[in-house]
Amino acid sequence: MAQVKQREAYEQTSRQIIQVMDHVSTVIVGKAREIELCFVALLAKGHVLLEDVPGVGKTRLVKSIAQSLDCQFKRIQFTPDLLPSDVTGISVYNQGTHDFEYREGPIFSQIVLVDEINRTSPRTQAALLESLEERAVTFDGVTRLLPTPFFVLATQNPIEYEGTFPLPEAQLDRFLLKISLGYPSKDEEFQILERSLAGTFGQDLEPLATQNDILAWQALASRVFVDQGLLRYAVDLVARTRTHESVYLGVSPRGAIGLLHAAQALATLRGRDYLLPDDLKEVAPYVLPHRMILKPDARLRQITEATVVAEILASQPVPVYGASFFAR
Repeated sequence: MAQVKQREAYEQTSRQIIQVMDHVSTVIVGKAREIELCFVALLAKGHVLLEDVPGVGKTRLVKSIAQSLDCQFKRIQFTPDLLPSDVTGISVYNQGTHDFEYREGPIFSQIVLVDEINRTSPRTQAALLESLEERAVTFDGVTRLLPTPFFVLATQNPIEYEGTFPLPEAQLDRFLLKISLGYPSKDEEFQILERSLAGTFGQDLEPLATQNDILAWQALASRVFVDQGLLRYAVDLVARTRTHESVYLGVSPRGAIGLLHAAQALATLRGRDYLLPDDLKEVAPYVLPHRMILKPDARLRQITEATVVAEILASQPVPVYGASFFAR
């Protein structure tokens, strides 16, 4: 009976999240997959890096997700002259008390849009490191915890554009998923133009879920059952990135943890209380590539991180389970 109630809870949660994702899709045309991946990161308590050329809807996507969730939302526009204190906060002298007081920066929010993260200096980029990993900010020796849930969605333009600073490996490793939106199809772009003429493009959304809902989703995702065979499969996938002939630096243990948590979140979205090999295979192309560095000769041979991950997924043996596993 307890098992039946548990599975009903996952199915109910799946329906609730799908309703919110469909709500976002009323504004963001043709990006159902990308919206789903953002919610995977939210359930896994991770963060998202959206990379693509300007004008494809990165910022609009983040705003729409924030509007659909009844959480505190702030936006930080990264520019070349932005200082670390503009992100984390600043100490201000109070003439009344004759003392310095700490004023929180915009990072102290539940959902944070970091717009064009690679347009600011590495010094300011580094101000996010502690926030992304430890969900805290240390200022003048005092560590202050960030609110929960805490979800950062950062956008960046490709590094070949002028006026950008490539993100260091330590920064990239703290983003659970890296997603590219891409250009819309002709039919999708036609819908966008129609909505623009009708004045409905970019409209605001009403929230459908609260912060308590999000915390409940996250707790449920963390309890998805993971068989020992799937743990070994995840370890094997990550280990292959470290021994591949085209890879100079493979995926870190943090990446392995992220792979597992993202797969658990995807299973929750699908209404399951157990993990499947397909869950790991489905999230791996978004969790692993940005955590790898290829050898110079691999670049010359037009090999990319994505092709390496695809090769590993295609060649790594997948655990096979019988009917008894699904009848738990």
